[in-house]
Amino acid sequence: VPIQIANLDALIANRGYYYIPHFIKSIEGADSIPPVFREKHITKVNREYFELAVQAMYDVVWEPGGTGWRARVPGIEVCGKTGTVENSAGEDHAGFFAFAPRDNPQIALAVYVENAGGGGTWAAPIASLLIEKYLKGAVTQTEKEETILNLQMY
Repeated sequence: VPIQIANLDALIANRGYYYIPHFIKSIEGADSIPPVFREKHITKVNREYFELAVQAMYDVVWEPGGTGWRARVPGIEVCGKTGTVENSAGEDHAGFFAFAPRDNPQIALAVYVENAGGGGTWAAPIASLLIEKYLKGAVTQTEKEETILNLQMY
């Protein structure tokens, strides 16, 4: 389930803690969020072990040969993991989960694109646009955005 993968991503980004994921219709201030969803849950895994996962996710996006290079956002250290979800009824599904920025995470997300193949091809660039829009308030990667918006998959 994508929300569970996004929560796992948040747990890694936060180096060992998470909040119960939930869907909300609107927020009218911190007090409008029920207390159960504001409670920090800490894992029993030592914080130091998360640094290896964070570095590996950083490398997926930023190191030469990384499968998530299409998730790069200028000026933002994106960390992510590509995935391909097998589909016995057609093309595999593309998956990508990411968080940003690396050292002060503000967003964690999971992107799945049905019948799109590997996660680095379509899910990673979609994630980069969502991250940029959330953190910068606008998309500057207009060529990437146009490619995604004009995609016709058959």
